[in-house]
Amino acid sequence: MTLALSAGWQRLRPTLSTSQFRLLIVSLLVLFYNGPLWQLVSSQPSNGPLSHLLFVGAFFTLMVALYLLFLTLVGFRIILKPLAILLFFSAAMVSWFMDAYGIVIDKTMVQNLFETDVAEAGELFSLPLLWHLTLYGLLPSLLVLALRVRRRGPGREFQAALASVLMCMVVVGLNAAVLFKDYSSLFRNNRQIRNLAVPSNYLYYGSRYLAGAYDASSKPLQRLGEDAHIVDAGAAAKHPRLLVVVVGETARADNFSLNGYGRDTNPRLSQEAVIYFDQASSCGTSTAESLPCMFSLNGRHDYSREEESHRENVLDVLQHAGVDVLWRDNNSGCKGVCDRVDQQPASLFDSAQFCGEDECYDETLLTALDDYLQSGSGDKVVVLHQKGSHGPAYYLRYPQSFQRFTPVCDSNQLQACSEQAIRNAYDNTILYTDHFLGQVIGFLKARQDRFDSAMLYMSDHGESLGEGNIYLHGMPYVLAPSEQTHIPFVVWLSSGLAGSDGIDTECLGAEREQSLSHDNLAHSVLGLMNVRTTVYDASLDIFRGCRQGGSALAGEEQHQAQGPA
Repeated sequence: MTLALSAGWQRLRPTLSTSQFRLLIVSLLVLFYNGPLWQLVSSQPSNGPLSHLLFVGAFFTLMVALYLLFLTLVGFRIILKPLAILLFFSAAMVSWFMDAYGIVIDKTMVQNLFETDVAEAGELFSLPLLWHLTLYGLLPSLLVLALRVRRRGPGREFQAALASVLMCMVVVGLNAAVLFKDYSSLFRNNRQIRNLAVPSNYLYYGSRYLAGAYDASSKPLQRLGEDAHIVDAGAAAKHPRLLVVVVGETARADNFSLNGYGRDTNPRLSQEAVIYFDQASSCGTSTAESLPCMFSLNGRHDYSREEESHRENVLDVLQHAGVDVLWRDNNSGCKGVCDRVDQQPASLFDSAQFCGEDECYDETLLTALDDYLQSGSGDKVVVLHQKGSHGPAYYLRYPQSFQRFTPVCDSNQLQACSEQAIRNAYDNTILYTDHFLGQVIGFLKARQDRFDSAMLYMSDHGESLGEGNIYLHGMPYVLAPSEQTHIPFVVWLSSGLAGSDGIDTECLGAEREQSLSHDNLAHSVLGLMNVRTTVYDASLDIFRGCRQGGSALAGEEQHQAQGPA
């Protein structure tokens, strides 16, 4: 009976040739996994309904022909079914995030995928995602398994593949010849189109990322600033220096009341003598891109993540000068920035007061920090990497006592929440960051008898909260809205440090509207720590123009500017 049923099922299974199977796979991928692409193509102007329909149909045949050409060249019969299943599941995953959050796929987005941690990835999973994977991943895969691919000899398979390749080239050629002006206009005016085409977008950028990671791992480390030394600030310096650099996460300037936002999201900082810089921009739109760039000694226009991965950064230069450096992390890691300095993840200093079952609030970054400060008597730089406003689960980033703005989106499915509920939850994260920065300043004030201290706060990038139907971050920089690149930049200086350096804080406050960026961070840190080296660029040090001429550091800069006698 079982054998009879099996034989009957085998007879009922549809049988396709290899070429027909490939055509079916690419047709399904092009048609059902490219919603944003079809929205873009169908929105192009035309001379009428018929012309519009013909153009969309021609574009469909162009995409099918291009993908079929690729699959014919790499999709040999023996691997065709596993490859098809892999494509369906991966395309289903990518298309979900593109549809749900309005993201596009580029190298940085793929980099985020490879470098995220389990906790971050877990926050992105939801029942709608599971349903989408079932519908667009599992069901097509079952279809693949149900179909039979006809076996033919190598000679006939080669002939069929050659015919398929030639046919694809003819279709592409005819498309280009007949609709050249239309395609030229489409691609010229919509350069993001290659970021929308699934699955070529993630296959292309994924291969580029992996190739770059391999090349970087095989290159020797490039050392920088080995001539770094600390300039003696003279009698004005009463204590060692302590600089706390707070790396914000996903905080955008638009939602800081210090930046003019209508809600009071900065009640604590507004009571402190901080300088807030209005016009600061990020190096990238994701942590993986921005974090190494922030601490790089190269500017954004000369920055390459691949090159930076085997090059020392400002933290290394500080160590060359004899400054103690510590990195404390409450996020997904330092992306290679802290590889050569002392580092402490949240698990090493978690506190029951600030940590729950799954994660810790940012205040835990200050737990037992005094133990580190008591070790050694030299200058110190401490980097605190926040969890900040990381989405989409904004509601998890702050204690309940900071849920001032309600109702909040208490889900990771932002598309299921109102824009106001999303904004409320996000504003609560900014409110908690304000409190945390106030705690950092309070921590430093309490130790002014031991250190001349300062705090620098910059976010790694901003965030989209649904404007233009775009959520989260990670857009290609040239396409990114200002919400993802306009970031908060806050400076606090103790009177001891400002006095010993001759920094005029009123002068610094008058410069709050100057255009700044992540390019300024590394060189401002070197300047604030009195470190001089050939890789220090004084023009990017935000404190340089506000140092009084009588200070020891200003005298050193004047001496360097004049050159040797």
